[in-house]
Amino acid sequence: MAGRISDDDIALVRERSPIADVVGEHVQLRNAGGGNLKGLCPFHDEKSPSFNVTPARGYWYCFGCGEGGDVITFVRRLEHLSFSEAIERLAQRAGIQLRYEQGGYVPGREQGERTRLLEAHRAAAEYYAEQLSAPEAAPARRFLSERGFERVDAEHFGVGFAHSDWDRLARHLMGRGFTAAELIKGGLAREGRRGPIDRFRGRLLWPIRDITGDVIGFGARKLLDSDDGPKYLNTPESPLYKKSEVLYGIDLAKREISKRSQAVIVEGYTDVMACHLAGVPTAVATCGTAFGEEHIKILRRLLLDQAEFRGEVIFTFDGDAAGQKAAQRAFTQEQKFVTQTYVAVQPDGLDPCDLRVKQGDAAVRDLIASREPLFAFAVRSVIGRYDLSTNEGRLAALDAAAPIVAGIKDRALRQMYAVDLDRWLGFMNERLVMDRIAEVTAASAPQSQGPARRQAPAPSRARPADQPRPDPTDPAQRVEAEVLKLAIQRPALLGPGFDTVGPQAFTTPEHVELYAWILAAGGTTHAGPGGREWVDRLLAGATENLRPLITRLAVETLRADLDNEERYGAAMLAALEAISTDRAIAQVKARLQRLNPVDEVQEYNRLFGELVALEQQRRLLRERAAGTP
Repeated sequence: MAGRISDDDIALVRERSPIADVVGEHVQLRNAGGGNLKGLCPFHDEKSPSFNVTPARGYWYCFGCGEGGDVITFVRRLEHLSFSEAIERLAQRAGIQLRYEQGGYVPGREQGERTRLLEAHRAAAEYYAEQLSAPEAAPARRFLSERGFERVDAEHFGVGFAHSDWDRLARHLMGRGFTAAELIKGGLAREGRRGPIDRFRGRLLWPIRDITGDVIGFGARKLLDSDDGPKYLNTPESPLYKKSEVLYGIDLAKREISKRSQAVIVEGYTDVMACHLAGVPTAVATCGTAFGEEHIKILRRLLLDQAEFRGEVIFTFDGDAAGQKAAQRAFTQEQKFVTQTYVAVQPDGLDPCDLRVKQGDAAVRDLIASREPLFAFAVRSVIGRYDLSTNEGRLAALDAAAPIVAGIKDRALRQMYAVDLDRWLGFMNERLVMDRIAEVTAASAPQSQGPARRQAPAPSRARPADQPRPDPTDPAQRVEAEVLKLAIQRPALLGPGFDTVGPQAFTTPEHVELYAWILAAGGTTHAGPGGREWVDRLLAGATENLRPLITRLAVETLRADLDNEERYGAAMLAALEAISTDRAIAQVKARLQRLNPVDEVQEYNRLFGELVALEQQRRLLRERAAGTP
């Protein structure tokens, strides 16, 4: 991996990547007043625009889905990139040569090498695609046609053909200036006696792209009986291609996966094509390796895999023995997802490609819709190996399935599957089944033999489940939010008065926490005129709870009259203090009502004097707040 990008270059990338320009390349923005721009959110479906951009502060926020951030966050969210990848993408857009900081690292050489290898793969993909029309490619075209794919489909997925000649591609690429060493290092060729020879010959090829759309390798299918190689041959491990980190079709599926919160895992290149063409555009496939942890990381990033169990990952496998084993392997990875996992297997054993050929597009969509939970599939697959018509067979099936159910860490879910297992086996004796599972659970403690139920990572300083969120319809909380908005956007309008109002002026824990954080950052007294630097200071180190709130308030339009901004700040602060004083008056009145004015005359008089002072203070505050929108 490249070294750390220098902080100066990151700052330069931000400076030369105006958020309105970057967002405007993907979202049609219009003037929303107050210096804000508005458009339809690219991250969720909506009919009316709720996606706001504030160029002056360099932030965006969607009031529909709650997403927000700066220009780097936008590119990361849109293209599903890491932080460094987003910086590199923006730097390329702005024409900035990045510098990397790491001991002994020579960035120009490695970055130049990667660029050259990507260019070679792009040229190879174009060449292979062109050769699909050649007379020698008839077997390749016939293969596609027999599987229901037309020429336009092949073009959409970039499918190509490699001639049987030993060095056809190598000679073509070397004629375009690429060296033999580059072709060999990238996996496009291998060393021969008289120079480089093509790795793929006489085969149908699919370009394998990374999540950004760059070609990093190829998958090749044997076409000729004379080819004594494997049925499928993939690019070897290279500086570009790491098979454990690659999902075929991810470049085409990523936005639909994010939009639908669904990922469909199929087994082959033609299955991905069939699913996409049949109306399942969330399909991807591994490339010659088992589905593993790196694949999970990619999908979790796309699915925004969190604790709400909103999304779903659906595994489809062939109905044969190999497919059953693949499903079992997937089952062992299930606990690494937070989202729900399913299996969809066609009863007659057809894979999505064959299913589409024989029964049409609707059958592929029906296959995905008929999914069943992965736990249920794993249990039913195990007990299906036994003769359930005999007591001996049912007991053997119970012993085989018990470890799977025992491995479910969610106690309620484990109990529900125990009930299902009893029903599937036909015992009609839940106690017998549960006791058997309990024995396995006790025997395996503290290390469970089965897959653990997925648990979401605990967010930093997460809000307790019973902690109330701000209510935007509550007039008092609307005033609180407006004052906090001013403190973030225009702190100078509040002056030092904001810093002395105290946390008791706010009613929701989220507002109290944000007020304390603003004070910790220096308060409005030391915020200067506000702007991008002040917002960045507030976001730096803020908790996961506060970051979305800070971003939203930094983007949300102020209700201020631009001709009377200074008065507006003072009026809003007075309104906040007036509401806080109302609460104090209510508390004093409640205490007075509990006192006996004859027997507790001293305390009664003291509280009565406090009440009079508070009411006088409230009158003054209301006068200052008069005319506040």
